[in-house]
Amino acid sequence: MKNIVILISGRGSNMEAIVARCADEGWPARVAAVISNRADAAGLAFAREHGIATAVVDHKAFASRESFDAALAQTIEGFAPDVVALAGFMRILGPEFVQRFDGRLVNIHPSLLPAFPGLHTHKRAIEAGCKVAGASVHFVTTDLDHGPIIGQALVPVLPDDSEQALAARVLVQEHRLYPRAIRWLVEGALRRQGGVVRHAGGESQLLWPTQDAAPR
Repeated sequence: MKNIVILISGRGSNMEAIVARCADEGWPARVAAVISNRADAAGLAFAREHGIATAVVDHKAFASRESFDAALAQTIEGFAPDVVALAGFMRILGPEFVQRFDGRLVNIHPSLLPAFPGLHTHKRAIEAGCKVAGASVHFVTTDLDHGPIIGQALVPVLPDDSEQALAARVLVQEHRLYPRAIRWLVEGALRRQGGVVRHAGGESQLLWPTQDAAPR
């Protein structure tokens, strides 16, 4: 049984999706802990209600990013993690932290990386005239919002899309994509060679739009 530790800063809707799919699909894993840098993160209540251990490592209590990273890493290690999933965790993690969990640390980003790293991805995609947007799950490296891509989900950009409307449709696909990628990790189904990640069994690493993401 492998241990998944999830880091959140807010509601943690992707965390909820991972918890649900782990239970429903009977993964050889459990969500061992949900950790936040904010005591008021709404997702902590969800985790407690589902019998999942929680912890708070408040970044404001530390004088430097390095000291926060060290305390966070120590807390994570207490749950013997096989996978550490960033799910709306709004802190940049330093090189030592990233290297410590290399191969176990993953993130979801609301764009088709390497396009639009950073913030305001949906607004930037619309302004650039993109015809498709989406989400990417990737191994975390020391380069922000970069790293070998595990899987991506596509979402059409509609002619009259607003930033909020596109974000809502992308989020639906995030909730499909992220649990799928985490399942692959705990099953040992991924093969990473340099900057390329392949599914050993040939399962598709690209999710096409569902009805929820299609034009109405």
